[in-house]
Amino acid sequence: MTKYVFVTGGVVSSLGKGIVAASLGRLLKNRGLKVTIQKFDPYINVDPGTMSPYQHGEVFVTDDGTETDLDLGHYERFIDNNLNKYSNVTTGKIYSEVLHKERKGEYLGATVQVIPHITNMIKEKIMRAATTTDSDIVITEIGGTVGDIESLPFLEALRQMKADVGAENCIYIHTTLVPYLKAAGEMKTKPTQHSVKELRSIGIQPNVLVCRTEKEIPDSMRNKIAQFCDVEPEAVVESRDAESIYDIPLLLQKQGLDDFVLNHFKMTAPAADMTEWADMLHTIKNLEGTKKIALVGKYIELQDAYISVNEALRSAGYVYNTDVKVTPVQSEDITKENVAEKLAGFDGVIVPGGFGDRGLEGMIVSIQYARENNVPFLGICLGMQMASIEFARNVAGITDATTGEVHPDAKHKLIDIMSDQIDVENMGGTQRLGLYPCKLKPGTKTADAYDNQSVIQQRHRHRYEFNNEYRDLLTDKGLVFAGTSPDNRLVEVIEIPENKFFVAAQYHPEFLSRPNKPEGLFKAFIGATI
Repeated sequence: MTKYVFVTGGVVSSLGKGIVAASLGRLLKNRGLKVTIQKFDPYINVDPGTMSPYQHGEVFVTDDGTETDLDLGHYERFIDNNLNKYSNVTTGKIYSEVLHKERKGEYLGATVQVIPHITNMIKEKIMRAATTTDSDIVITEIGGTVGDIESLPFLEALRQMKADVGAENCIYIHTTLVPYLKAAGEMKTKPTQHSVKELRSIGIQPNVLVCRTEKEIPDSMRNKIAQFCDVEPEAVVESRDAESIYDIPLLLQKQGLDDFVLNHFKMTAPAADMTEWADMLHTIKNLEGTKKIALVGKYIELQDAYISVNEALRSAGYVYNTDVKVTPVQSEDITKENVAEKLAGFDGVIVPGGFGDRGLEGMIVSIQYARENNVPFLGICLGMQMASIEFARNVAGITDATTGEVHPDAKHKLIDIMSDQIDVENMGGTQRLGLYPCKLKPGTKTADAYDNQSVIQQRHRHRYEFNNEYRDLLTDKGLVFAGTSPDNRLVEVIEIPENKFFVAAQYHPEFLSRPNKPEGLFKAFIGATI
């Protein structure tokens, strides 16, 4: 029978419960178990697809085209599994599906209520995560903080799961804070005690406490927490700030968290072989070279807006024993007059995805600088579209080339809305989303980046595409269309062969990068800077 691990958070947000869930998933996977992870988000949006990056950070896209929380990026990078639509569920999605069933009369005239209809739907999503992946263990993280009104239906569903599947088949892990007060010179357990009290009032007794702390928790304090929170002393796990997030699996393993979980489930499995992971960490902590990359984007004020891009760049650096330092540069601040000053000293330039007209001209100027000065350049999604426009304006002589997203009535729309998007009115979940094949042109830098495969699979999230009316003209001027859809209708990758590295992709390669298996384009991009 499938086993269920439920991860909640208390006291404050941003305790790293997503990293704890992902780290435990990695340990259990390395013990030979099939693991999947899911995240429940209490907000009422159906998904984060229409949310501002400043509100939510990055929108991570899965193979099946689901727009999800950025924590799913952590999950995939840690456990190296491709997740699906059951891996991220919001309050909005739950209510939407319940109301859809109600409108169809599937509740047979019953009064639709939070209990049992909403909680049953939540439990169904937990079960589906297990059945669709045939997993031995499902790890479910509940977003928000215990005590929030928004998360109560999810916590009630978790409470009911114990009766539904049996106490021996589910375990509750609560992440909490043990703060250190400098004025008093001591750590305090009271916030943890009160957080557990709040969780108990809902009907959930945690089995494990993961305590975020600045300093080591002494045995006396560990025993105190165990006594007041009614857990075993070995179930009080310390989570201190680490040099790298990839330290966390090894730190949790050292404290026996995976052993405790499997003992609770009465499961036996070989010890997790973390040799490869430890070797990766040794590389991360002993990098010799340094390369500086300018990330020219629109949402640079929030680090989480480009988290997968940043991780992919750093992971690519590990291959070359190089510390990749990413500096965000606000594209709105870049002009023709100051671009040389803004981008001076960088070894490479990357322009990632985005939407809307703000900062586009600064991106185009930055791309022109990289092209003319032979600075390695990688464009992603919007970055590919702006690279196409830059080439059209400054090489092909189409000075008024633009994008239909911003200027729908322009004469030269080098980037235009996809034909199947013209009549789409709703914004949410209606873009070209998910995994699509891309045919690569032999002999290109792009093909070389992917070990000369003829076709690759990549994830997309866009509504606009390259306008094929301009393909022949730009080809004549030296632009190479290195990747297209298999039917040759959609442009996926462009490159300039004369440059050291000038490649831009319509897809999002960062979503398939792993810390120990960097994605091909990122690896080639960083390699060009060495």
